[in-house]
Amino acid sequence: MIKTAYVSDVGRVRSVNEDSSWVAGLEQGYTLAIVADGMGGHRAGDTASRLTVETIVQDLRSLPAGLSPQEFGDELQRAILHANEIVFREAKEHVEYYNMGTTVVAVLLQERIGVIGHIGDSRVYQFRKSDIAQITEDHSLVNELLKSNQISEQEANVHPHRNIVTRALGTDEQVAADMYPVTLDEGDILLLCSDGLSNYVTPEQMIHTLEASELPLDHRANQLLQFALDAGGDDNITVALLEYHDESESSAKGWNL
Repeated sequence: MIKTAYVSDVGRVRSVNEDSSWVAGLEQGYTLAIVADGMGGHRAGDTASRLTVETIVQDLRSLPAGLSPQEFGDELQRAILHANEIVFREAKEHVEYYNMGTTVVAVLLQERIGVIGHIGDSRVYQFRKSDIAQITEDHSLVNELLKSNQISEQEANVHPHRNIVTRALGTDEQVAADMYPVTLDEGDILLLCSDGLSNYVTPEQMIHTLEASELPLDHRANQLLQFALDAGGDDNITVALLEYHDESESSAKGWNL
């Protein structure tokens, strides 16, 4: 079974929350989680992220049973690209939404097997046995500088242009989504977040929070949010958690899930 939790906050500086998120079970045993971080003035950013989440959810809400990981991964990719069409068209038709766009990370799971779709610098991490690994690779200026050895990890963490993305959903008529397969083991957690969390919460804080299995999942999500707020809360903050437990193994051990 998949336990889920998510929380989003405007932060301490911004007046509008341009992040949108959605986490829930779908029909036929799938679980879908989405985090989108919008960009653009005059409420365009929150429009872009909202349209993206709504489109992906609508496209995937009634997936048929029995799809292979390749097949439901293809469906996720199509839904993300459809969202790009919707946001791009809306920006083209309404001058107040000119050049709006959004990041997106989306996870589609069927029990322990899943697929991640990604555009921008929102992230997915996988927590496993007191360790955490970033699965997605940021489409950002700072990451390009880092990969070409022009800046160090320490410089990347404080770079003044670390919020500039090199790829976004909705800003161009065509866009590519990076797709990643993922497999969960007992107790693994997927963490999806906007950069309002990843820029301010350290991997050590993430590990310390996620490994506290005695706490309900929503408490751990709120703790991560609080870490970001305590670090200044200069941006909107969104975090979604997906925790996998094998029901047969849990029943054998007498766990109450």
